[in-house]
Amino acid sequence: MATRQNSTNGKPKSPRIQVVLPELICEQLTILARNESRTVSNMAKVLIQEGIKKYFEQEGKSFVSENNLNTDKFRDELEKQSVRRLKRAPQRIRYYKKFD
Repeated sequence: MATRQNSTNGKPKSPRIQVVLPELICEQLTILARNESRTVSNMAKVLIQEGIKKYFEQEGKSFVSENNLNTDKFRDELEKQSVRRLKRAPQRIRYYKKFD
C-alpha cells in the first residue's frame, strides 16, 4: 500500500512507494535518466506510467476508473477555491461549480 503524507501547508503529498531493484536494472534506469535529463525517480515514474498505459491498452480496459477521476477532479476544484472566514456557523454548505 502506498503511503500518503501531508506537506507543511497541509495539502496531501503524492503517494510514495519503495521498490527494490536488481543492480543491473538500477544501472540501466540511471543511464536512461541521464540521457533524458531526468532524476532516477522521475524516470522510474515515467516508465511505470508507460507500462501501465500499455498494459491497459492491451487488455482493452479503461486506464482510469471513473470513480477515481471524479474524486480527483472534485478535490482539485475544492483546492482552487479561495479560503473565506466564516462570520457565524454556516446554515448550509455550498459547493461552487465552474461552468465551461
